[in-house]
Amino acid sequence: MTTIQALTATDRDEWLPLWQAYLTFYESVLAEDVTASTFARIVDPAGDIHGAIARDDEGRAVGFVHWFAHPATWSKTAYTYLEDLFVDPSVRGGGIGRALIAHVTDAARAAGNDKVYWLTAEGNTTARALYDRVAERSGFIHYEIDLD
Repeated sequence: MTTIQALTATDRDEWLPLWQAYLTFYESVLAEDVTASTFARIVDPAGDIHGAIARDDEGRAVGFVHWFAHPATWSKTAYTYLEDLFVDPSVRGGGIGRALIAHVTDAARAAGNDKVYWLTAEGNTTARALYDRVAERSGFIHYEIDLD
């Protein structure tokens, strides 16, 4: 049975390899200070970024999710953006990704937010198969401008 709990400072050593695998999957590298800052912000009880860790029956960390709420112009309440979701490839297909999405959805609903949304890579077919079952594609195309 998978358990999902809020990330805490004591989870860092188990979260870090999952985070690194997530970055590797997306062919990305972050400076160590960015990773340290990201984790600190996630576990800060007064922070605005939230995180949860999934554990298997033996208590081993097997996945994580990060999210935050933001104001929305098309709503009287906030939207929740699910920014990062990762499940260890050795346990994919067992419902952990779905449970992590449900965790975020439950948190957003409890906060009174209007929607949960996220992005993924077009070629991320494994994840997209799950996303197509639990959510509706928006039809929007993502654009960005890097400012550094």
